[in-house]
Amino acid sequence: MKAGDLLIDEREIVETFVRASGPGGQNVNKVASAVELRFDARRSPSLPDTVAAKLIKLAGARATAEGVIVIFAQRFSSQPRNREDARARLAALIMKAQERAKPRLATRPTLASRTRRREEKTRRGAVKALRRRTTAAD
Repeated sequence: MKAGDLLIDEREIVETFVRASGPGGQNVNKVASAVELRFDARRSPSLPDTVAAKLIKLAGARATAEGVIVIFAQRFSSQPRNREDARARLAALIMKAQERAKPRLATRPTLASRTRRREEKTRRGAVKALRRRTTAAD
């Protein structure tokens, strides 16, 4: 399977076919059309450690404690289309994990934003000053 720059060996992906839930009449009770795809990201020799760690983090609830990513596909009523869908979703996750974060460029606040900040601080100070106790000098 190809995901961006990486080539993942087919033997690293484990697919099991189960019965899908939802509508489908008798067919849904007889045919195992849903696909449960498992990919061990933590132990995969195809993935660099940084990509594997980011992939597990991106997977969220789809990742187990051992670093196995589980994708369950039952969108379609045919097994081959569900299998294709599960693989496409895994490939999309891996490609997203490969993306590098764009480095932030340090910028300075504009004159207008500094002026707005100062005016807001003055306004808040005035509100807080009104809350203070007044001395009875009269």
